[in-house]
Amino acid sequence: MKKYISLAFMAIALSFGFVSCSVDTNEEPGGTNVEKMAGRWNVTVDVVDESGNVTDKDPYNIGTFTMMTYNTADNNINEMWLDDNSSFWNFKMKVDVKYDERTFSCSERNYDAAGTGTAVVTNGKVLENAAKNLHGMPNDSIVFDIKFSDGGETIYRISGQRYTGFKE
Repeated sequence: MKKYISLAFMAIALSFGFVSCSVDTNEEPGGTNVEKMAGRWNVTVDVVDESGNVTDKDPYNIGTFTMMTYNTADNNINEMWLDDNSSFWNFKMKVDVKYDERTFSCSERNYDAAGTGTAVVTNGKVLENAAKNLHGMPNDSIVFDIKFSDGGETIYRISGQRYTGFKE
């Protein structure tokens, strides 16, 4: 009986040798078209006036929260998603990107799936190596201003740095 079981296992093992995946592919590995702007960010929110001066630090006592920027489904170099992961105003919206300048903005756009609110994003930038992480190493930074249609005249500045995996 052991002999038949051993032969069966050997036959199965050999059959895997004849079945393989094709190593030929037309796809080149790589990132997305907005990969240097895409990421997970640890950010804070402040209120700013029309001149960009901070008038209220952390108005809702949220502290630091995580938000995301990522490519669109069609991997367009001129667009990316801005998503606060329901941590602040529950926004998820596409913004226009100037990738070579690492800037982003958008005129009035829906910021939620229900289409009940709009927002305007201005002064958006991803600054390479402009921040320092917990260990003093250079880290990318993000900053942008956002004004919500259901938030009155208040302008919020969201700023922070790329998530490193360490508690910052």
